[in-house]
Amino acid sequence: MTYHPKSDFLRVMQERGFVADCTDYQELDAALLHGVVPAYIGYDATAASLHVGHLMNIMALRWLQKCGHKPITLMGGGTTKIGDPSFRAEERPLLTAQKIDENIAGLQKVFARYLSYGDGANDAIMLNNSEWLDRLNYLDFLRDIGRHFSVNRMLGFESVKSRLDREQSLSFLEFNYMILQAYDFLEIHRRYGCLLQMGGSDQWGNIVGGVDLTRRVVDDEIFGLTTPLLTMSDGRKMGKSLGGAVWLNADMLSPYEFWQFWRNVPDADVGKFLKIFTELPVEECDRLGALHGSEINAAKITLANIATTLLHGAEAAVAAEATAREVFEKGGVGDDLPTLKLSVKDIAEGLTIAQLFVRTGLAATGKEAKRLILEGGARMNDAVVIDAGLRIGAGELIDPLKLTAGKKRHALVILD
Repeated sequence: MTYHPKSDFLRVMQERGFVADCTDYQELDAALLHGVVPAYIGYDATAASLHVGHLMNIMALRWLQKCGHKPITLMGGGTTKIGDPSFRAEERPLLTAQKIDENIAGLQKVFARYLSYGDGANDAIMLNNSEWLDRLNYLDFLRDIGRHFSVNRMLGFESVKSRLDREQSLSFLEFNYMILQAYDFLEIHRRYGCLLQMGGSDQWGNIVGGVDLTRRVVDDEIFGLTTPLLTMSDGRKMGKSLGGAVWLNADMLSPYEFWQFWRNVPDADVGKFLKIFTELPVEECDRLGALHGSEINAAKITLANIATTLLHGAEAAVAAEATAREVFEKGGVGDDLPTLKLSVKDIAEGLTIAQLFVRTGLAATGKEAKRLILEGGARMNDAVVIDAGLRIGAGELIDPLKLTAGKKRHALVILD
């Protein structure tokens, strides 16, 4: 980005590494200087929780509000019924209306931690696109909205083109997703004066579709801004850890495990992640990110504490750091480790140690657990496990059983 913004929001986005592309930097900057700009990001309810991969855009909404503008969080109660085909190899499984509603209830828990909702000029609001999408008349929609879309152009967007180039099927149902998301932008603009849609760079085609549709239908100028798709310097996707998805809801991933995710990021990512996932001054992020050796570990703890405080609160961050210190520095068990509770019935016939590694989430599959044990990376109460078939019964669970995968991932097994 070579444009030098005058507005606080665009300047922060640029300085902290949030900007991939924009439909019109100069005009968006002028709108941000002129008054309160409502901006939205959409979230389809494909799971019961968002994950770390969504946090960058949530932080973008948080900065938008801190700079005096109005965030809109759009729940995709309607669009989830189709599923976004962008850069996917196959069609998403279709969810029932009840499951979508349950997932939306799970998604909504996170946003109040980052945004202030209310009736004020720059208070955030939450919408659900089922409010207007469920009521659409198909023939009217085709005539009034569909006629503005060029199939030739839609086929040219990279998110669609990459799928077709691999000769992977793209259903007519999925092909409609781009039109519905564009219609969302038009509708939110009409109802709430929304001027900006943000999203990951994989959403560029969908966002541009909404900008173009609004210009054609109501002759208004609105804008799109995308953030880069983040990956770890070690190649991992943002939102994934060695144990699976890094969920934001505490009932799907404990605050301690969330804290550990940040504590264990690669050294090369610390400065970048501090800029994106904390509100420390940019200069301080650069200073911490340039540290080496044991000092970079202290910077990672700073990142973990701030990220965990934002999502789960200060007490959870303090407890997570204390547990980590107990486990790593003192060789103890720690009070806040992820815990698998087993009943006497569960353990009646005994469970193998490999099964326990899977049940605690330290291994994704039995095959992975056995490989971990074979390679010497599995420990039980700090002793190396050598037999994947070792059976654990009630007698071994009189005291909490600590399992360790590798050097940094731990869980407890207790008899409930």
